[in-house]
Formats: sequence, C-alpha cells, structure tokens
Amino acid sequence: MKFEKEINRRKTFAIISHPDAGKTTLTEKLLLFGGAIQTAGAVKSNKIKKHATSDFMEIERQRGISVATSVMTFEYEGFLINLLDTPGHKDFAEDTYRTLTAVDSVILVIDSVNGVEDQTRRLMEVCRMRDTPVIVFVNKMDRDGKNRFDLLEEVENELQLSLHPMTWPINSGKDFKGVYNLDNKSLRLFAASTKGEDEEDTVAIEDLNDAVLDAKVGDRDANQLREDVELIDGVYGELNKADYLSGKVAPVFFGSAVNNFGVQEMLDTFIKIAPVPRSRETTKRTLSVGEDKFSGFIFKIHANLDPKHRDRIAFLRVCSGKFERNKYFHHVRLDKDVRFSNPYSFLARSKEVVEDAFPGDVVGLFDTGNFKIGDTLTEGEDFYFTGIPTFSPEIFKELVNKDPMKTKQLEKGISQLTDEGVAQLFTQFGGNKKIIGCVGDLQFEVIQYRLLHEYSAACEFRTLPFYKACWLTSNDQKKLEDFLRFKQQNSAADKDGNPVYLAQSEWFLNTEISNNPDIQFHFTNEVQK
Repeated sequence: MKFEKEINRRKTFAIISHPDAGKTTLTEKLLLFGGAIQTAGAVKSNKIKKHATSDFMEIERQRGISVATSVMTFEYEGFLINLLDTPGHKDFAEDTYRTLTAVDSVILVIDSVNGVEDQTRRLMEVCRMRDTPVIVFVNKMDRDGKNRFDLLEEVENELQLSLHPMTWPINSGKDFKGVYNLDNKSLRLFAASTKGEDEEDTVAIEDLNDAVLDAKVGDRDANQLREDVELIDGVYGELNKADYLSGKVAPVFFGSAVNNFGVQEMLDTFIKIAPVPRSRETTKRTLSVGEDKFSGFIFKIHANLDPKHRDRIAFLRVCSGKFERNKYFHHVRLDKDVRFSNPYSFLARSKEVVEDAFPGDVVGLFDTGNFKIGDTLTEGEDFYFTGIPTFSPEIFKELVNKDPMKTKQLEKGISQLTDEGVAQLFTQFGGNKKIIGCVGDLQFEVIQYRLLHEYSAACEFRTLPFYKACWLTSNDQKKLEDFLRFKQQNSAADKDGNPVYLAQSEWFLNTEISNNPDIQFHFTNEVQK
C-alpha cells in the first residue's frame, strides 16, 4: 500500500450520547490531552461567556446545546485523530446518523445518573446497522448515580451490547475515590478538577492484596474493590480485540469528564485498539482503503460557518488515495472536474489550509453550491459510496414567507439550509407550496432563526397533517405518473426531483401500499444521485 504509513496513524471517530450526558465536555477534555486547546470552555451555563470549543453557531451558544456536527483534528502519541462531535438533541438526529457513516468507530457517553435514555437507543441502532466498534464512557461518577453493576446490566439489556469493563470505579457521588485500571493494574485516585497531567495521583498496584490499597482508599473500599475485581476477572477475562472491532463487544471506562478524570485511560486504550480507516462499499465494488487513487464523499454541508463571510463548507471524508490541494478531481454527479485552492482542516471555529489528506481525514471544501450530501469525488472513476441515508421526517410544516420583498433571500436560504441535511424540502405537485420536513420541532426554530439572521428572510411555519414521507419507485412509469396525478394533494418532489408520497396516517400509507403493488414505497432514500 502506497499510503500505508499515513493510513495506520489515523483514527476517525464520533462521540455520541443523549443530550446533557457530557459529550461536548468529554470532547474538550480529549482536545486538552491532545494539546489542541489550552482551556476548556464552559457548557453548563448559558450565562458564562466561555463556550464549548466545538459549539460555533450563535444559537448553540444561547441554548448550551450542540445542533451541528463539529469536526476537530489533533495529534496524540503519534496518531492523527479526527474527532466528530455530534448533536445530542434528538431533533438533530439525522445529522448524527449521517456523521456515523463518515467515522470508523464511536465513543458512547452514558450518564451514570440517568443510565440509558431514548436517544442512546436510537444512536446504537444506527451503529449496529454498520457494526461500528463502540467504546462506552460512563460519565458523572462524581455524582450519586446508579449502582455500577446495575448500570452495566441496564446498558447490556437496553442496547443489546456486550460490555467489557476496562476500569472500575471505587464508589460514586461524594464518596467517589477513583478508578482501578484492570488492564495495567494501577489505581487513579480522584481529585476534583485535576488537569489529568499529574501522575502523582496514580498508584501502581500489582497485587490488590497490597496494604498500599488499604492505606489509599480505606479498608472497607479496598475489600469491596478486591471482591469486584475478582468477579469481573472471572466473568470477563481479557478483552478480545477482534470482538471489539466487529462491534460485538464494547470496552467500558468510568470517570468524570468535567473533572478530566478517567479520560486519559480511555484515550490511551482507544489509540491502541480503535480501528484505522477501513475499506468501503460503493455502487460498483468494494473500494479498498489502500488503493492509490483518491476517492471520498460529502457527508455534511454547513452554510455560513463564518457569518461575516457567508461561506459554505462541504465536509469530505477521504476514503482512499491522497487528496491534494489544487489538484483536479472528478465530481461524479455533475460529471465535471473540480479543484480546491483552500481546503481546510478544522478545530471547530478555527480552520487552517491543508496541502494534502489521507484516508480517514475530514477536509472542509469551500462550496459555491456544487455539492449535495452523498456526492462523490474520485480520480476519474464513476461510482457512489453506499449507506448514506436520508430518513423520513416526522414533522411537516409549510414554509410561509412573511416578507414578499425578501422572496429571493428566502429561496436561497432555505435551499442552502436544507442542503446541509438538518431538514428536508419538498415541493408539492400541482402547486408551489414548500414543505419542510424535520425530525423534531427544535429544527424549525433553528431554521427560522438562521433564515432571519443569516439571510434577512422572515418566515413562519404552518403545521401540516402528514405522518410520513415515502420515496416512490416503479418499473411501470405510467402507473407511477397516474398515482402522482390522482394523489396530487399528497404528492411532492424532494430537492432532487424524486417523487415522494406524503401519507396522512399509518392507515392511509398501508392502504396505498396494498392498493399499488407495482409501486415501491421507501422510508429512506440513500443519496446516490
């Protein structure tokens, strides 16, 4: 392999969780360890002026939540790590789902107080679809939470995931004393707000019967730890790396991200076992990660990353070969060659120009409207990467222009924002009614806010009585056209002109499916145009 050395030093992963589990805080602590930032931002209070490094949109800073996937690159122990911090809020789940197509593994953050939550289940379903390797970080051990054995059982049962503890906590809440590393047989004592750089709070304990353990944590806790470790060793044994890489087993770490505690143990294990970039499926063949020729796909588009410059960035995941600045690459969908004079690597809001990139890297490309999610760039070959889905929205609203003088701005704004993939745009057949489909209500707030502040276009939304959007295909074109004509009120075209049926209810949908056997109704639309 021509680029084997570069491929083997890259790790590309996403951090996922339910909202408020501490995902963005963990992201910052990883950046601290990587030397990418010197101080962590505060995410707990919207009144605090320092904000999370990875939250760059104004509305995110106001609300204290992440609503867009951020890309951050840093080096650690000789590895180049591409970290994607995803929105935790369920209303932005689709952005997260697509981001998971661009990574090779994930870290799942679980709140030790609340355990498994709804969004955690949904995210794990997407990981399971792709057999993505998962590491679990149980956060907030410095708060009174669930019993650790009960928590592991809950995670295994709820997420259908086999766990393998790598560290083990001594108590929790105000009695939290630290974690024992089952792998290298060392004890890390807890100290609030530790920088994570101090080795003085780490004690090597080859034998748990050593009196040093009793002296450090007390007789009662020392005896409890001995019992727990004996039980864990008997049940779990050594971690099978192959089982982790195939998505069957998830290593588990305990800690407190806000205090930088337990994070380094996880990071050190991550760089040892996490997968390097892998080969991927395309519409033509399996594309080997070691191929010499460049290929990559767009998994996210973000307009106005810098509101002052009205820029639009397309995020490219490199899948094979070498991406080079100022070199012409083939844009498969548009069938034309394009080049990029200023490709970027990111640390949230700050970005710097890169000369080249290798498989696993995420590159920001300045975009003038040429890209859509799922677009492929190659060195000449025509194919698309598979498994980049568009999901059916759950809430549908009509877009209403409040200022006819700003019609052009509204059209441009809604087109660019829906290109980003946070919402879907449908145009009703037989009319020009614009219908926005989202996973949750908060997305409509974000769209309304961004249209006003970034495009000076005022709008409102009217709720529509639709239950689901289904993409339609058929081998009999006439039957499809007849169906769309008869069901004009419920028919629309998506942004790419594909026919869509908007069902009012599950009953209507099932009726139409059974009455039209020659038409296929699809609940996802893989972006392969």
